[in-house]
Amino acid sequence: MQVSKSTKTKLTSLRPLRAKLIFNASSGRLEESPQQLASILSEMQNQQILPEVYTVRPESDLELVVHNAIKSGIKLIVVAGGDGTIDSVVGAMVGIYATLGIIPIGTRNNVAFNLGITGDIAESVALLRRGRRLKIDVGRVHYGHSRHWFLEVAALGLLSDLYPIADDIQHGKLTMIGELLSKFVSAAPSRLRMVHDGRKHLEASAHMMVISNMPFLGPHFQISTNVSFRDGRLDLFTFSDMSKLNMISYAMLSQIGHFEDIGIKHYRVKHVNIQSKPHMPVLADGQLLGEGSLSVHIHPRSLTVMAGSALAGQQVTGY
Repeated sequence: MQVSKSTKTKLTSLRPLRAKLIFNASSGRLEESPQQLASILSEMQNQQILPEVYTVRPESDLELVVHNAIKSGIKLIVVAGGDGTIDSVVGAMVGIYATLGIIPIGTRNNVAFNLGITGDIAESVALLRRGRRLKIDVGRVHYGHSRHWFLEVAALGLLSDLYPIADDIQHGKLTMIGELLSKFVSAAPSRLRMVHDGRKHLEASAHMMVISNMPFLGPHFQISTNVSFRDGRLDLFTFSDMSKLNMISYAMLSQIGHFEDIGIKHYRVKHVNIQSKPHMPVLADGQLLGEGSLSVHIHPRSLTVMAGSALAGQQVTGY
């Protein structure tokens, strides 16, 4: 990205901004990571951003890294990685006076896509200065004695079964296609019992349930045009009385922006308790948590992020 002389003058007049840069070399293509890091540091220098760099390792505790950075006075946490890396820092930033910036260098980069961060490294770094600072909702799953924060989606059933396999395929493991088809064909529905917002009881027989916080999931799949991460609600979808063929049709039509009500029930909730019989697998932002009962809650406006000027699938108006 070429920078004009007048723009350079404006940039050099900016007040220096400290940041913690969390760089995950394994998010994208490993061979490209040295050049990516060099480009990020160069663009940060152009924007008068002073980064402390932390390179992600398999044993890294990124929540601790974020806690220590904020404790030292840093208020901008920048994640250069994919959706999984972002998920790893969210728990440390919920309700904290600090801002999350994103430089998408992962495989899907779906969180960045939802936030309108769709450019190259130079444009993504520039948004750390001139982007929109937003407070967005964050979901939380309670499963057993553990909890898991999520930005995109929590799910039960078929999606939870298929997601890890599809993720392997997307990362080049094409031998998993047979297992994916086998899982899809053999999947059976469960009986779901739900209580949402403390009083409303629902029952359904379904292959899966999706609890969405963002309009686009996984590989930029839009589940509905009526999902927002700024409305203080989660969007709960039950795929009841819906054949597998209809589910495939729904997925294909949704990809071209055409949505049909073919057995999908949509509820907007603040919190929901769910039981499945037989037990269904539980997924939160790509991480399998196990099988059984769970509760899901929304934490409104609890995470501050730097976003693009236009948010994918959302109105531009804020709270």
